[in-house]
Amino acid sequence: MPSSKSVTKGSLLIAKPFLGDPNFERGVILMCEHESPGSFGFVLNQVTDLFLGDVLEETIYQDIPLHLGGPVEKNTLHFIHRRPDLISGGAEIMDGVFWGGDFAHLQTLINMNTILQDDLRFFIGYSGWSAGQLVDELSQDSWIVTNTSSDFIFDTPPGDFWREILRSMGGEYRSIAHYPTDPRLN
Repeated sequence: MPSSKSVTKGSLLIAKPFLGDPNFERGVILMCEHESPGSFGFVLNQVTDLFLGDVLEETIYQDIPLHLGGPVEKNTLHFIHRRPDLISGGAEIMDGVFWGGDFAHLQTLINMNTILQDDLRFFIGYSGWSAGQLVDELSQDSWIVTNTSSDFIFDTPPGDFWREILRSMGGEYRSIAHYPTDPRLN
């Protein structure tokens, strides 16, 4: 999986160890849109202490963890999934990964145990960039850009995501995967 500066919908942005922004330390962001007016996506590997039932008025019978999608609008709830056969109305981000859809129906599917936690990711907030901002960050070499499969996104534990995506890329990225959290302590 080579890295390039070309970001598209479905790309992953991998924070470099020296990024310096605590919001994205060792973050891996799934890009949902990358257009001239701006870009947005969700951090895949930052899990909160909250569950879906904690932020909804309706009862949810499964303890589905909430991820921190990013520092923007933390009062919003978003989801991605890999079950378009069960959840209608979602927008395809990449092969096998969909953003949003019929939320009321999804709640029913969750409560009937018809859909599995491993097929969903819920996020509070999102990561966003204004026009040109992400391009500037890429020119400063702050991010590694790559792609992956839907299985990797949904089946890799969040705590292992940053390291595993870099390891899967091989070469110089494999060595970056072993950098300490604070490289100055190396």
